[in-house]
Amino acid sequence: METRRLAIFLFLLSLCLSQSWGTQNYKKLRGRKPCKTLVLYFHDIIFNGKNAKNTTSSIIASPEGANRTILSGQDHFGDLVVFNDPITIDNNLHSEPIGRAQGIYVYDNKDVFTAWLAFSFVLNSTDYMGTINFAGADPLMNKTRDISVIGGTGDFFMTRGVATLMTDALEGEVYFRLRVDIKLYECW
Repeated sequence: METRRLAIFLFLLSLCLSQSWGTQNYKKLRGRKPCKTLVLYFHDIIFNGKNAKNTTSSIIASPEGANRTILSGQDHFGDLVVFNDPITIDNNLHSEPIGRAQGIYVYDNKDVFTAWLAFSFVLNSTDYMGTINFAGADPLMNKTRDISVIGGTGDFFMTRGVATLMTDALEGEVYFRLRVDIKLYECW
């Protein structure tokens, strides 16, 4: 019993110490300027059963009995989408891609139109080589949304920061374009 109490005490102590350390670091970072900024666009064309040639994303899981060629219900709750979208430096879908956005998004709320994202920008151009990894909640009805930059490789080795997403274009449930304003605060 005494060992259990000691373990709980040590756990709570470490939790308190980690919280105060995190708060101190956050306060230091608030005034910092980013070490690198990028603005890129990614273009998502979701498979709808008719556009197989041009599609860049597809529903791979949905609620039982749902049709996987169309998004389910009002808020698409339960749909899991995998994507491999072109990334451009401007908002033109037909511009030369500098890489691909590869990952998943999950519509994760019944009451609010929102998704959870996990993806990488795989960049392969003369300006950028490597990956930038992202994760976070995306409340789609907000004009801008922030998600975490959680790492990277190549030119973006072990980077961290924030990416602000903005829906730049929306054409029904088949095409959308996101403007991704990336601010990196840890650059190597």
